Amino acid sequence: MALTSNPISSEVAGGGLKLYSGLTNVNVIAVNPTLEELHNLGIKLKQEPAYTISMGDQEYNKVVFWVKNETGSYKIEILMQPSHRVSQSGKHQWMNSIGQSTWSEDAPSYDWWKSDGERKAYVGEETLINFAKCWANVASGDEVTFDTIAKIAAGDVAELKKYVAALKDNPVRVLIGVKDDKYQIVYTKYFGRAYANPRDNYFVKALNDEYGAFNADFNADLAFGEHKPTATLVTPDSSTEDEDWTSNDSSADDLPF
Repeated sequence: MALTSNPISSEVAGGGLKLYSGLTNVNVIAVNPTLEELHNLGIKLKQEPAYTISMGDQEYNKVVFWVKNETGSYKIEILMQPSHRVSQSGKHQWMNSIGQSTWSEDAPSYDWWKSDGERKAYVGEETLINFAKCWANVASGDEVTFDTIAKIAAGDVAELKKYVAALKDNPVRVLIGVKDDKYQIVYTKYFGRAYANPRDNYFVKALNDEYGAFNADFNADLAFGEHKPTATLVTPDSSTEDEDWTSNDSSADDLPF
């Protein structure tokens, strides 16, 4: 037997892959790809990916965006259902053609609400729309809808696949974390635009929100790099304000999950 020792002050690497966390800009390279498509992208999975999942008595369809930066590829998973989203108190989630969302039993009648294209939202649609706003860098008040949203919620992502090519040069800012010390996951409660001076305080604000917790660990300063485990949560800057065209009214307290 032989032991090759190092001083305890020297950090040595384990045998596994490096894990990364923090805020970074990524480009979308695929959505719900087949195993062959993943291999062509250099992503070496062993089994054909499944795009449905059961949680309790609920079945969900997964919209999985594969994204890439200089360190590798990561996946963003959005769970959707072809049914309308309803809160525990019986309110419906509503969306309109410019990506506003709110909760109301009947069609919203708020002063700020734009009625163009208003309809009841599908489970998971708000997350998908918020991602699309940042991915396509949609301007305030411009249209952000999908023609086949009912099909997308049911698992048919053909329309989304067209945008992978059309928006191949559009980066989006995301927070990558580490779960169970071995899995890389991407935060889906907030996505950012890849500005020269990114508004990262919005991520901090979302993380500290009651419904925005991230079930993963990430570098304490949110700087992207090799993962350093920590339980510290960043405190938001007091100057952070809501974006002027993304509305979340007080009825969000009724969120079902």
